[in-house]
Amino acid sequence: MVAKLNKVLAILLAHLHVWIVSCCTFLVCTSPWIFIGRSLRSHASIWDYLHVYLGLFCAVLGMLFLVRNTLQGKWHLYFGWLMGDWAQLKQDIVGITRGKLPVAGGKGLFSTVEGIGMLLLVATGLTGGAWFVYQDTAMAMEWRAYHQIFAQAFIIFLIIHIVLAATHIIDFIRQ
Repeated sequence: MVAKLNKVLAILLAHLHVWIVSCCTFLVCTSPWIFIGRSLRSHASIWDYLHVYLGLFCAVLGMLFLVRNTLQGKWHLYFGWLMGDWAQLKQDIVGITRGKLPVAGGKGLFSTVEGIGMLLLVATGLTGGAWFVYQDTAMAMEWRAYHQIFAQAFIIFLIIHIVLAATHIIDFIRQ
């Protein structure tokens, strides 16, 4: 039993980014159809239930992703700016103003955007989870508002992330 769980966890971790992309794509694309206020209605639609439970699953995946990507000192790559290390980020931004695409990896623009995206994913998941926990209370609508703010910020991140990934792929093809 433990061996099977370890195998499932290993497969999940190996494909974590794909799972997150799949869940987030579904959650973002179907979010306009969601009608949840203070709590799930007694006659909630399948979209409401899918959004809530897939969202909770995605919140767990997001936390796993953040932990996995920040272990063993790798957090410096995504959050170097927290330690005052702005050199590569500044270099990438200056390079963009001169028409040069930033390089992937290191502590530059791509990694910084990815780090912010991980934080937004986790914040969206945590606020959605809090909204779920506090349903049918006065706090539910407050957590709903926080969840919507972080979800909208995460959608903006997704657009930026897609644009940066596309520029990286274009640059890779040119070489």
